[in-house]
Amino acid sequence: MENEQTYFDYLIVGGGIAAGNAVAGIRESDKAGTIGVISADSDRPYERPALSKKLWTDDSFTTDQIFYNVSEDHQANLMLETEVTAVDKEAHTVTTNKNDVIKYKKLLLVTGGKPQMIDGPKDDNVFAFRSFEDYTKLRSLSGDNQHIAIVGGSYIGTELAANLALNDTKVTLIYPQSILGDNRFPEEIAREYEQTYVDHGIKMINETRADKYTKDGDTLVLHLNNGQRVEADAIILGLGVSPVLDLAEQAGLDLDDGVVVDEYLRTSDPDIYAAGDIASYPDPILGRQRIEHVDHARKSGTAVGKIMAGLNQPYEHTPYFYSMIFDISWKAIGTLDLSLDLLIDEVDGGKVVYYLKEDKPVGILTWNVEPDLDKVRELIDNPPASSESLKGAIRDQEGS
Repeated sequence: MENEQTYFDYLIVGGGIAAGNAVAGIRESDKAGTIGVISADSDRPYERPALSKKLWTDDSFTTDQIFYNVSEDHQANLMLETEVTAVDKEAHTVTTNKNDVIKYKKLLLVTGGKPQMIDGPKDDNVFAFRSFEDYTKLRSLSGDNQHIAIVGGSYIGTELAANLALNDTKVTLIYPQSILGDNRFPEEIAREYEQTYVDHGIKMINETRADKYTKDGDTLVLHLNNGQRVEADAIILGLGVSPVLDLAEQAGLDLDDGVVVDEYLRTSDPDIYAAGDIASYPDPILGRQRIEHVDHARKSGTAVGKIMAGLNQPYEHTPYFYSMIFDISWKAIGTLDLSLDLLIDEVDGGKVVYYLKEDKPVGILTWNVEPDLDKVRELIDNPPASSESLKGAIRDQEGS
């Protein structure tokens, strides 16, 4: 006998930042509609960037401050440790791994990314840093001069390397670039970036990838493709993520690198929406993009929640990227492609790098400069006639 179906006006699949913001976005316009959130995580939605940033650097910032109160504040029904195994867009239902069939009026897919792994035996001290559970585990493994090897020069890898070093932990960072960050930063900035890690006692192993890891008693051993072996108490993998698209594919939605959505974050099915990491959306300045970063997750989540609840307003935000390590803070919008022409402007004790295509900026990086981000967007959207006019165009807001 089939279970009686549960029904939600708004059903959200995924429990990350985009989901947390979507719930709040829905509630801004619809106070009464029923909301369901299905998450594979064991915790309610939370601010993931804090796990590798602020929680390590600000003693006054505590873990209870990172969570979205989707149930208490917005009356969402939260189904944790649950995965959706199938979407039936004709029947407007999803099926879970617990064999529940849930009916929806509107469905939002915010399934996020799956971290890349390397070969090795399952071990609690080897993990791709992704969840609050991972943060709790890493806190217990850090300090006391424990040795942690970090594989990958990604946002997660570089931020954790810096913050572990600041928290009495011995760190080895293994990365494929010749100079850390030289896949996106000009050489002079990449050298400064890398040197900062060296100055803080981090062992840097460049132009190298980890093929696998093994165990030797209680010691973990990384096997690098240059023949080196690195012994460590724990291994953190920061190798990037791949968008989780299997549900969208199974549902027959249009895909192109991500889930193709229009300016209203609506997929090829009018009652299914997508946001965050998986959405391939038409950015009004940069063209079609798929962006894995927190600013986009927050803003697209809020926007899609409002849209689903009836607000006829397109998603027109051009997201920015950012990272903070030691005394370095950088922000960027657009394409950081080193094959383009570069204009480096030294301003207010920092640098602004313009990535130029046909003498027009298609990407802008600010290095130890706190910019007006709307000004950055405006320069990409409506650039001056000559790149020479870009000099001094972006200044440090705090210094101005």
